[in-house]
Amino acid sequence: MKNVAIIMGGYSSEYKISLTSGNVVYTYLDKTKFLPYRIHIFKDKWVCVTDDEQEYPIHKNDFSVTIGAEKITFDVVFNAIHGTPGEDGLMQAYFELLGIPQTSCDYYQAALTFNKRDLLSVLKPYGIKTATSFYLNLGDNINASEIIEKVGLPCFVKPNKSGSSFGISKVKTVDELLPAIENAYKEDNEIIIESFLDGMEVSVGVINYKGKITVLPITEIVSENDFFDYEAKYLGKSSEITPARISKDLQLKIETVAKRAYEVLKMKGFSRSEFIIVDGEPHMLEMNTIPGLTTESILPQQAREAGISLPDLFENAIELALIKS
Repeated sequence: MKNVAIIMGGYSSEYKISLTSGNVVYTYLDKTKFLPYRIHIFKDKWVCVTDDEQEYPIHKNDFSVTIGAEKITFDVVFNAIHGTPGEDGLMQAYFELLGIPQTSCDYYQAALTFNKRDLLSVLKPYGIKTATSFYLNLGDNINASEIIEKVGLPCFVKPNKSGSSFGISKVKTVDELLPAIENAYKEDNEIIIESFLDGMEVSVGVINYKGKITVLPITEIVSENDFFDYEAKYLGKSSEITPARISKDLQLKIETVAKRAYEVLKMKGFSRSEFIIVDGEPHMLEMNTIPGLTTESILPQQAREAGISLPDLFENAIELALIKS
């Protein structure tokens, strides 16, 4: 049987969600086929956590662990880290150097998709529509009137490289702009300010399933809050309706755009893209390459609707990583 390292945790505000995702993978992975190990990745420690909650340090030189007298190496890594260093390319590059296959996309695609500004800039020439954007780096002069003139009101202020809706604000007046920018800078030193897109929000999972790029059933997002913020996403303040209540024509249009983005970027593993539908046209907001994998997360919901169980979903990701290695 293959030794599988399930990496979880990370260095960002998303670490708790990542731990939940990683533990779901650990629980549902078929233990008659794989030997899974929970690996917690934090700034101050990389440890293998056993079922009795004992911690054993990871040897970073070869990503192994010694438990008792046994040195354990891993055949494959299941990446369940949301945010840095699992979703921004750092762990992908590390495993590439060590020659250990892993389930997520390659390091370049991870770094690109984690940067909303760069992702959308790359996809625009391929006809993928986006909101009007204004970019700021920490230390830049902030000209509120210039920003509002370009993106209008209301608008969204977001950290450029962050997930799980941390640091995002919907700005309705000029007076709200500076506090929103300061809030976003708490998460990242780059900010993206986007025009408000008035329409239905949908989330689309695209995966490689058994060697074929597969668009999963589309989820319609109905937030109880003003937008799909952290509370809406993780604390039950939204309805996630799968499949989305849309026409067949619109479904095909969204599926085509989501698959095109996956193919253009030469993606591997999981992806979950967010779109706002404006006048029948999907506008991309972002692409997540390590989406939530809890039993109630959107991508597992979509997989279930497609007839793919969690054990099948996780096993497929591992088998594809091993084939491509």
